[in-house]
Amino acid sequence: MSLPVAVCQFSATTDIDANTRTCADLIASAAATGARLAVLPEAAMYFDPAHTTPQLVGQSIDGPFISAVAEAAKSHGITVVVGMFEVLKGDHRCSNTLVAVSDIGEIVGTYRKIHLYDAFGYRESDTVQPADITHPLVFEVNGLSVGALTCYDLRFPEVFRWVVDGGAQLVVLPAAWAVGPAKEAHWTTLLAARAIENTIYLAAAGQTGPVSCGQSQIVDPMGITVACAGEQPGVATGPVDPARVTAVRRINPSLGHRRFAVVSN
Repeated sequence: MSLPVAVCQFSATTDIDANTRTCADLIASAAATGARLAVLPEAAMYFDPAHTTPQLVGQSIDGPFISAVAEAAKSHGITVVVGMFEVLKGDHRCSNTLVAVSDIGEIVGTYRKIHLYDAFGYRESDTVQPADITHPLVFEVNGLSVGALTCYDLRFPEVFRWVVDGGAQLVVLPAAWAVGPAKEAHWTTLLAARAIENTIYLAAAGQTGPVSCGQSQIVDPMGITVACAGEQPGVATGPVDPARVTAVRRINPSLGHRRFAVVSN
């Protein structure tokens, strides 16, 4: 049985209360399409294009933002993955954290961003602490194994191998993919590449303009885009079918042909 998955996009601001309401509205809209999993953007809790230090507004996992997301997930019976800035004890920086919340409102896992966006003139590491490499976040939704990574991770194929080796059939990628020369082309090319080379589905939910490019989409294991939200705020829903993963891996068994393993630096 295929799993309906929704990628939800909007442009977050420095108004956490407004962002929280928008996230709840997007969760409701995703559920209304029949989706059982909603993927929201990176930094959906708080985002400041002027690069104000997010640790000043960071929250704990059990803080008001995730509590509101959990309430919406439970109310609409849908699993949610969303990005936030998590306050860290004893560090002036915060964590860029993804939280997965089940359809009954329980936290099923977290992923703290490993690769920080110190590229294209931006220095995320000034305000965000890179996570230690421990184990990938992989959880189940209706029998489907779902892994999670964040934005700039898309440029590192080995981290996708790491998650796929953890059993993921679908990888969700909350993002705030910045606009810039060729950046949309990089986004669509890399989404397709990561899906094809790992024979997985990829559900990427990005923030929209003017700072980020939107274009949230679901890509299947052959690199075919099955749903896309375009450039405006909203929701796009598409099917993720485990049988499709199995069939593609039968005709393209590249994962089994690997001669190299993934090890951490």
